[in-house]
Amino acid sequence: MATDTARLFVALWPTADVQRAVLAWRDTWTWPGGARLVAPDKIHLTLQFLGTVARARIPELIAALDGAAPAFTLTLDQGAVWRQGVAVLQPSSVPVELSALHERLGAALQRLALPVETQRFRPHLTLARDAHGAVPAATAPAIAWPVRAYHLVQSQTGTYETLARWPATA
Repeated sequence: MATDTARLFVALWPTADVQRAVLAWRDTWTWPGGARLVAPDKIHLTLQFLGTVARARIPELIAALDGAAPAFTLTLDQGAVWRQGVAVLQPSSVPVELSALHERLGAALQRLALPVETQRFRPHLTLARDAHGAVPAATAPAIAWPVRAYHLVQSQTGTYETLARWPATA
């Protein structure tokens, strides 16, 4: 039975090559028992988390999020385990294009009176949860991710569905 709401987020999705490189590097970590590795098809970089939104607002949301975004390369080169036990792969330097896209999308959400994250933007790929004590490999590879699109995604029980995709401009 369909509900009147959807759980939504805006994200970058890695290419197959980037996903393989991320998973290969993740496999070099030492994981504690109980660590929950993120499924390969769910690895992404969240730009904006919207939470629960009325389905009736999705067309308006798609129109508001539409806009030009330049293509850029994001280099993922730092592994860490955050205080909450979340293991991540993140960039040591955030491209200006990524920061600008995050800010533009946040402004569009604010114009629609939708929630915008108030914490500092920390771009990352979540590798695992409940990962206190995980040990990354001594050095992280510099994984070059050619970012060519951003996506509006619906999170349903155990699955993600892309509702809209906007290609980046060259």
